[in-house]
Amino acid sequence: MRIIGLDFGSKTVGVAMSDPTCTIATGLEIVRREKEDKLRRTLARIEEIIAEYGAELIVLGLPKNMNDTEGIRVVKTKEFGEMLSRRSGVPVVYQDERLTTVESEEIMKECGIRREDRKEYVDKIAAMIILQSYLDNKSMEDTK
Repeated sequence: MRIIGLDFGSKTVGVAMSDPTCTIATGLEIVRREKEDKLRRTLARIEEIIAEYGAELIVLGLPKNMNDTEGIRVVKTKEFGEMLSRRSGVPVVYQDERLTTVESEEIMKECGIRREDRKEYVDKIAAMIILQSYLDNKSMEDTK
């Protein structure tokens, strides 16, 4: 089984994929969006990735506010998740993504990626962190 992880943003969607044992998340690509209100090409590309890897579950980062409230980005993310699930037939679960961008920045700093180059990787790494968090939580639940 494979699980796809997504970091949905207004300009890009970071994509990560699990290994077949659902243990390790790997950053895959960044899908660039032409306009925030246009999703057809974005959805089509993600559907291609789902088909290519045989993903059976989508983990979508949920951008809650730091005080645990849900703002407009959460609403847009859930609308995207519903559209994607309806089109692809693959179920969507949500994973709290608070501080994933900060964590992504730290990882890139530790890896020696220059500040001006970080924008190129941040969404893919954030998707990887979202998916890895889900896999780790699932693994801990399975061992109980």
